[in-house]
Amino acid sequence: METCVTPLPESHPGSAGELWKVFSPEDFQKDNTLWKRRMSYYKTVNNQLGQTGRYRNLLDMNANLGGFAAALVKDPVWVMNVVPAEAKVNTLGVVYERGLIGTYQNWCEAMSTYPRTYDLIHADSVFTLYKNRCEMEDILLEMDRILRPEGSVIFRDDVDILVK
Repeated sequence: METCVTPLPESHPGSAGELWKVFSPEDFQKDNTLWKRRMSYYKTVNNQLGQTGRYRNLLDMNANLGGFAAALVKDPVWVMNVVPAEAKVNTLGVVYERGLIGTYQNWCEAMSTYPRTYDLIHADSVFTLYKNRCEMEDILLEMDRILRPEGSVIFRDDVDILVK
């Protein structure tokens, strides 16, 4: 059994107690299965996703293992995978190992996007991650700034957070 080991930088929040995180092949398989199922659902809800859609540039605000982008690998889209700087586990190395593009971002601050804007933003548990760090409205304003006109956002988060 192979494993992918990603070191956490010393400056990364949460790295003091956890210098290494190990992901097994089973973890990747579960993640792939989950995201294939979710992407199938997303494509039925929004026909702009996939082969015939108009979305080209996508942003995953909380990429984790990069499953969202991996589920779209056969579609003609470009996905920027973002690992929040405040994430408990640094998974950017895993994203890179999968052959995907990615970066770190603190969503309480503005994201440097020039010249790129995004047709679709995927926000998975971003508001839960930042609920005690900054105002939800600030994140929403940043999302609005980097979203193209007539773009879409997919929110996946705790129901109580989304109702707020």
